[in-house]
Amino acid sequence: MYELYAYFTNDGSVGLFSPEADDIYHSTYGALTEAYEKFILPANLDDLFKRKSEIKVLDICFGIGYNTKSLINKFLEILYNEAIDVDNNKYNSKVYTNNTKRKIFIHAIDNDKILANLSPFFVAGKDKIINSRLNFKQDKIKRMLSGKTKTCFRLKKETEIILLDKIKDYIDSESEKILFSKKYSVFFDSYIIGLYKLYKMKIGKYAPLRYLNAFLHNIYYKYISCSYKKALKVLKTVDLNFELNIDDARSAIKNDTQIYDLIFLDAFTPAKCPCLWTVDFFKLLYNHLDNEGMILTYSNSAAVRNAFMHAGFYIGKIYSERENKFTGTVAVKNKSLIKHDLSEFDLGLLKTKAGIFYRDKKLSALNEAIIEQHKKEVENSDLISSSRFIKQFGRKNDI
Repeated sequence: MYELYAYFTNDGSVGLFSPEADDIYHSTYGALTEAYEKFILPANLDDLFKRKSEIKVLDICFGIGYNTKSLINKFLEILYNEAIDVDNNKYNSKVYTNNTKRKIFIHAIDNDKILANLSPFFVAGKDKIINSRLNFKQDKIKRMLSGKTKTCFRLKKETEIILLDKIKDYIDSESEKILFSKKYSVFFDSYIIGLYKLYKMKIGKYAPLRYLNAFLHNIYYKYISCSYKKALKVLKTVDLNFELNIDDARSAIKNDTQIYDLIFLDAFTPAKCPCLWTVDFFKLLYNHLDNEGMILTYSNSAAVRNAFMHAGFYIGKIYSERENKFTGTVAVKNKSLIKHDLSEFDLGLLKTKAGIFYRDKKLSALNEAIIEQHKKEVENSDLISSSRFIKQFGRKNDI
């Protein structure tokens, strides 16, 4: 039986825990906040949508779908020029006046079919966070969740409706068992579930009696709800294509012919899942990135940055105003797109043992084999250790 190890992060969005890695997939300060700050804001979408009428995005390790949701959400803000009052949850809407039809293609890749299928339904913005009923690592989660993060970002209901429209045909009976289970009901949006049931009724020849209440409840939203009408309008006026690929990202991208404007690399930590952080995988991504495109990732790892550089990219840093620190990495072909260069310290760290990157020449090795090969390379290296470099760099700056 599939188990969902979900909990609420500090901004009211859902995060996941991995029992295998004994670690979390999402930052405890907020899964939605992280998506916006590390992937959406640094992508400078306002400028990108002004320059291009067609945008192509590759979302690696789609998971719950926060990066794709945030992308669609940001696009709706641009489309309708909406000023968002977060505290009062009100929108000051002005309809987009540019008649140029926008085209967006999103290629999402993940190896967890059920989790990807459930992505439109997860709650984002829970006001009263309760994690006391967790049946896994409750104490550890509580220690990590210290305090509450101000909800700086909200997902419009239209965003979730649009994603549901794109994913509904992928959803299978196994995913529905999780979706309709009382055990996980607190983590799912009842409105989106009701809308999904309505979609299913329209597909079936006869409407099961158990869906009658859902139909009566959602008929109001179908014909009256502003968010529903807005979502339908967007789907009619914007060519929004979505492809969900349940596969190993390495093989999925090898068989891909698209060139992307944005690549979101949101794979699990390099130390535990190095197969998507190797220099060979980055060379593959290089061939799929537009000359004016960006790869964005949360990782600050010296090994990751060095791998990007050896794959041919220029490297910069992602800055978070809320945290007042650098929180990720951007890789580009056009150096002028970088806002924050690597510092002298960052560059020096790449030349230490910490900067030795992972390898996977055939793009098919198991994580265990990649880790073992990397371990041997580090042990046999004559490079200075990162700890020694940090001490020397500190003394140098004191002089």
